[in-house]
Parts: sequence; structure tokens; C-alpha cells
Amino acid sequence: MMKTPHEKIEFLEKLADGITSWIGSIPSLILHTLFFITAFLLPALGVIDFDKMLLVLTTVLSLEAIYLSILIQMSVNKSHEKIEDIQEDIEEISEDIEDIQEDIEEISEDLEEISEDLEEISEDIEDIQEDIEEINEEDDEEDHSERAKKAILKSDVNSNKNEIKSLKDKIAELQNMIDELKKE
Repeated sequence: MMKTPHEKIEFLEKLADGITSWIGSIPSLILHTLFFITAFLLPALGVIDFDKMLLVLTTVLSLEAIYLSILIQMSVNKSHEKIEDIQEDIEEISEDIEDIQEDIEEISEDLEEISEDLEEISEDIEDIQEDIEEINEEDDEEDHSERAKKAILKSDVNSNKNEIKSLKDKIAELQNMIDELKKE
């Protein structure tokens, strides 16, 4: 099965990474040391002329240096790309955090306004209740239908008080959640 150009490039990149990793290892150091010792022993043992050995050794080392510099530059480029990707991710996360903080501040301000409105409504309801009680005390002689209307109104006031208390509890709960988010 034939490899696509992308697969070939991926294979070559993995090969380059493997070679770069191996060159920076202890086995590579040992192999190079043995190679150099052998290269200098060959002329000493009379197997090859010293000048020819130096020419071959210099050529091999020059080629190795060229390939190593290319492989190392490939690794540096790949690392640089990864660092740029990470920096972009960090910038996006920072922007998201700033947006969340602004939202939390807005919600906190809204909750404060709602809390103030609820306090005003609660005060108004208390005033209305006092007025109803005063009217009840003054008009004990009113007929039953009027008393029923007042009882219904009083019931509505109590119901509204309960709803306001429930809303205040919800606001307190939301305020706690906002405080926890601010801490994070």
C-alpha cells in the first residue's frame, strides 16, 4: 500500500526525532568514541595510510555535522511551533477569564439592585399591612364582605412577603456563588 505525502512527511519527522534523541544519548557517545579509536588505530596498525584515514574521517564527520544541524533545527522549529500554540491557548484562556470576571461583576451589581428593590417592596408591604390593621381597628363595624376583602388582601400581602423572602434567599445563594467564583 502506498503512503500519502502527509504520511511520508510524518514518518520522516518521527525518524528525525528518533535520530536526534539517539544522538544525544550514552550509546551514541560510546559508539562515536569506539569509531574514533578504531579510526586512529587503523593507521597505527598499518591497515590504512594516516592521510587517507584523516580524509575519510573528516568527510564522514562533516556529513554527520551537516545532517545533525538540520535535524536539530527541525526539532527547534517543532518546539517553537508548539510554544506558539501554547501561547495562543493561554491568550484565549486569559480573554475568557476576563469576560467571566466582567459577567460576575455585572451579575453582582444586578443582585445588589434586586436586593435593594426587594427591601423597598418589603417596606411598602409592611406599610400596607399597618394601614390595613389601622383600618380594621377603626372600622370594626363593617359588614362581612368588607372583612372578607380585607382578609383576602391580607392573605395576598402575606403571600407576597413569603415570595419576597424566597427571592431574598435566592439572592443570598447567588451572591455566595458569585463570591466563590471570584475566589477562584
